[in-house]
Amino acid sequence: MRFSVLGPVRAWRGADEVDLGSPQQRSVLAVLLLAEGAQVSLSELIDAVWGTRAPASASGTLRTYVHRLRKVLDPFGEAVSSVLRSVGRGYQLTVSPDDVDLGRFQRLLERAESAHEAGNVKEAAEHLRESLDLWQGSALSGVEGDYADAQRHRLGEQRLSAEAMLMWAEIELGSHVQAAGALVGLVRDHPLDERFRELLMLALYRSGRQAAALATYREAQLLLADELGVDPGPGLQAMHQRVLRADGDLLAPATPARTEPVEAREEGTGAATPAQLPARLPAFVGRDAELSQASGLVRNGDTGVSVVTGMAGVGKTAFAVHWARQVADDFPDGQIFLNLRGFDPGGPPVSSERALRTVLEALGANAGKLPQDVDALAALHRTRLAGKRVLLLLDNARDAAQVRPLLPGAPGCLVIVTSRHQMAGLVAVDGALPVHLDVLSEPEARHFLARRLGQSRTAAEPEAVTDIVALCSRLPLALAITAARAATRTAMPLTTLARELHDSVGGLDAFRSGDAAADVRAAFSCSYHALSPGAARLFRLLALHPGPDTALTAAASLAGFPVPHTRHLLADLIQAHLVEERSPGRFALHDLLRAYASELVDATETREERDAARLRLLNHCLHSADNARQFFRSGRDDIDLLPVLPGVHVEEFGGAGGAEAAKRWFDVEHATLVECIGLASADPRHDAYTWRLAWVTKQYLDRQSRWSEVERTHRVALTAVLRLGDPIGEACIRRGLARATATLGRVEEAQAHMARSVELFIATGDPAISGEAHRQAGWLAERLGDIPGALGHAERALELSREGGDAATTARSLNAVGWYHALLGQYEQALVHCRQALPLHRAASDVCGSADTHDSIGYAHHQLGQYEQAVDAYREAIARYRSIDVLYGSADTLGRLGDTYRSMGRSGDARAAWNEALDVFDTLGHRRAEEIRTRIGQADG
Repeated sequence: MRFSVLGPVRAWRGADEVDLGSPQQRSVLAVLLLAEGAQVSLSELIDAVWGTRAPASASGTLRTYVHRLRKVLDPFGEAVSSVLRSVGRGYQLTVSPDDVDLGRFQRLLERAESAHEAGNVKEAAEHLRESLDLWQGSALSGVEGDYADAQRHRLGEQRLSAEAMLMWAEIELGSHVQAAGALVGLVRDHPLDERFRELLMLALYRSGRQAAALATYREAQLLLADELGVDPGPGLQAMHQRVLRADGDLLAPATPARTEPVEAREEGTGAATPAQLPARLPAFVGRDAELSQASGLVRNGDTGVSVVTGMAGVGKTAFAVHWARQVADDFPDGQIFLNLRGFDPGGPPVSSERALRTVLEALGANAGKLPQDVDALAALHRTRLAGKRVLLLLDNARDAAQVRPLLPGAPGCLVIVTSRHQMAGLVAVDGALPVHLDVLSEPEARHFLARRLGQSRTAAEPEAVTDIVALCSRLPLALAITAARAATRTAMPLTTLARELHDSVGGLDAFRSGDAAADVRAAFSCSYHALSPGAARLFRLLALHPGPDTALTAAASLAGFPVPHTRHLLADLIQAHLVEERSPGRFALHDLLRAYASELVDATETREERDAARLRLLNHCLHSADNARQFFRSGRDDIDLLPVLPGVHVEEFGGAGGAEAAKRWFDVEHATLVECIGLASADPRHDAYTWRLAWVTKQYLDRQSRWSEVERTHRVALTAVLRLGDPIGEACIRRGLARATATLGRVEEAQAHMARSVELFIATGDPAISGEAHRQAGWLAERLGDIPGALGHAERALELSREGGDAATTARSLNAVGWYHALLGQYEQALVHCRQALPLHRAASDVCGSADTHDSIGYAHHQLGQYEQAVDAYREAIARYRSIDVLYGSADTLGRLGDTYRSMGRSGDARAAWNEALDVFDTLGHRRAEEIRTRIGQADG
């Protein structure tokens, strides 16, 4: 058996890799491997795998993992005890160090040190290169948790020490020029590690670049002062002085230089590096001058911003992708592709906020922890890109204002922007390099068709090819669609195709080249009219979908077709190059094709048919979101939904993985849901959908701390529900607005919304609904500092929820009563009420409510001086909040856990808890961050 931990945790039997199972099962193996043959107790394994979030069943689950590992390590059941043995209350994995890449790495380092001590620099370098070649990314890649992070850091330091030793050896061997190139990358990746800067100065000096060596020192001096408030260390200062006085002892020894290049080894991050560039166009032709102009931007080293402009369909995206693919290897930290939808007739351009979120998530940021403010998002974006080499391809931009927040703040990255506008602002203000694309030349267009259709076919009908090139205005997109149609009808002469193009001319005026006989619509029309009636109807109706792409069930609902039939029709559209499947199950129209489909749907379908299709889509989104939100809802928040319409297909989330499937669905569809709220609000006839869609989307947005989106969608919904005169709808929407505006700091506005909401809910006469209204009003009263008033609302909520027989609301009301008693100093009463709530939460499967209650219990115990009980309760609350991604709740409880640790005299644990809380509050952009920062400062003082 062979094992790997210097990268993903893997194992091989001979040449065959062994399936090690789930990430947590791999974690168990990693802990045992890192113990290097020592016994690991059961409790140590549990702490390493789960940390503070260990479930009650952790011991049994861990034994199951060990059992499965034994089976895969020795499937025939022979000599199991010699490999993975039970020893006392723990386990021991017995493998040779030579069978683990970490063991080989450490042995090679020892050999390198011995060779170095013996003065054999060449042999030391060979051992170091071999040791570093064992690394396949970040250590324990894919293994999560505090233990894994600590081990990653420890092993990463060993790797950096090996890198530094190798760079020294390469310089001593005379390869200072090659080493300087590698050290530039190491300094970029580890800007505060003075070892690499000192070595870079030495390599540059020996390469005859004294000025560059001194500039390296000045850069380090400024960075250390800015980041840490300190001067460079003695070693770096000494190197600076020696370079300044041109110390002859720094010159290279007379050792022959190696000819092979030294490659910088990138340190793995543990997360997949984004590689999102679309595939290169196989038949890309021409653009030699433009590519030469663009490539100069990368050759300059600092890179920058380039704006690729030209008319629609001229091939801006194809050019940008081709160029990006050519230089992708120069940007090892990732390549990101983002369609900004600047000229999409089906909806507004992608906002800068949404674009920033998409890029940050691609770079590994936690979506739920991102700030709400656009400026804060942009600042985080610039921080993430600092010191990295990332390529951003921003396709179909509307204007400079949309793009500017996405620009890096420091050199090293390349941003390629495509747009139909000239983007003069980016050129003038941001120094972007403009690359203008015109239509293809006639020889290039003929070459384009020959590449697509074959040289023999185009050579046989040269006049038809000339006509096709002219009728397509030498526009690449028109040529591509026409060629696709010709390629699927091999028996049709090109002369016939040219005649059909001529007969169908007349449309898409915005994209004419000036030749009245040439029009992009002609090319689109030929492909469209070759479709079956069902596929043609689906193509037209897809233009009504407001989102960036469409799911299969949404497309089927739009058309009112059965799902299997819709799947076949989409396959036909993909074949005809009228629709693309950008990711599995997600279908999209190119912006020009969407424009064409929009014209067709307006001209072909009656207004009633278009309205019916939109209504089916809204109905699909409403019921699918309501099904998904059942895994996020809390308390009494059901509403009367509209009936499922004929032809509508609703997403279902049953089975064991329902909660995770529901979250994934919301992750993908929430942007479309927000767009559908806007779509519904544009027509007063759809007001009933507007407020209901806002309501069923709220729980997801709230869990993700996207309170600004909750506010925006609920303001639109309030206008709709007031037009309807629906008191229940108004009560629901005002309650959502109250919570959003209060969380965003506008408590007076929140108070007005909540007061009206409570009034309307009480008017229903339903005790459970009225009880939930009082509980929510208590929450706001607490925000306003009126604790007695909050307790009054909570006690009334408890009374009404018991009267209505609603267990979930009763449990939450019990916790609310307990919490407010605790805030009033009545801690024993608080514990009585909160303990009554816990079994009701379990019965209702209300994880969030249970977390809230454990937090309340922890607070009461803390105030009573019962610190151990408080810590236990807070840990229970944090584990539950994290299990359902309630970010604010976990941070709030972490702050209180830190207070308890401080009271116990455990200052280190207190700082750790506060720092975790601060990280969440900072990323949420919440004002509580300053409060936590003050506590940390006082503790450090």
